[in-house]
Amino acid sequence: MTRLATDDTLLREGEGRRALITGLRGFTGYYLAQELSAAGYRVFGTVMPGEEVGPDMIAVDLCDRDAVAAMVAEVQPDVVAHLAGIAFVGHANVEAIYRVNVVGTRNLLEALASGSHRPTSVLLASSANIYGNASVPVIDEDVPPAPANDYAVSKLAMEYMARLWMDKLPITIVRPFNYTGVGQAENFLLPKIVSHFRRHEARIELGNLAIARDFSDVRMVARAYRRILAAAPAGEAFNVCSGTPHSLSNVIEMMGEIAGYRIDVQVNPAFVRANDVLQLTGSNRKLTAVVGDLAPTPLYETLRWMYLA
Repeated sequence: MTRLATDDTLLREGEGRRALITGLRGFTGYYLAQELSAAGYRVFGTVMPGEEVGPDMIAVDLCDRDAVAAMVAEVQPDVVAHLAGIAFVGHANVEAIYRVNVVGTRNLLEALASGSHRPTSVLLASSANIYGNASVPVIDEDVPPAPANDYAVSKLAMEYMARLWMDKLPITIVRPFNYTGVGQAENFLLPKIVSHFRRHEARIELGNLAIARDFSDVRMVARAYRRILAAAPAGEAFNVCSGTPHSLSNVIEMMGEIAGYRIDVQVNPAFVRANDVLQLTGSNRKLTAVVGDLAPTPLYETLRWMYLA
């Protein structure tokens, strides 16, 4: 694998090249588009049909095989970051989770492999949720998958399906652990907590306070994705994480310090999932060996950025 040294050496890595981001208007897509544009790429992106389109945006339903093929033929991307999909673990429509995350991805890979212009790098966003409730304190890429919910099963199925295309496309799979930042929807946990403090609410209802997650800053995740697209370590899977776990109790304490007051926390049994993953802490050693140090942002600074936005 080629190791990328510093951001300075990558400054114009995308000069004259086309990047395709599926799910451009999603939380991660916004930040990755900024990263790739700054590196010199011309960034194209997909949005859902019915959404307003701007320059270099294409409205397409990834479950529409013919529409996906037409989109790929139009863009002819040099690098592809496939971010589109259902990312909320508690999404109510289970059928949609599988259809979008597996069939939608297959349609994209088929179109890329069948096209006249072969991309040099294809990044597929999976999830650290595939590891489930791992019995080891720190999860590396050798930990066997043990998905504990439909979202995680759909992502693992996507990974297995993608291996059918690895002899035809330079595919890299990323398994991001939890990450957050300005612009993430409030149905995700940390934005929900931050929004309560921004409104100076007296109380908040949460689930299991003992749950611990390896939270990263979305800007670091976008930086990692850009470097992976440049390095193109085809056929590999990488954890994307900070390596530092934080419990919900710890997050509440940090937000109390940032906002300057203590909030009353109520545990709502309806928010406690029987099959929830209790702790997810990742190892990023394999990733940094390929793309260099990512200098994770301390969670306190990310929360402060979100609170002041």
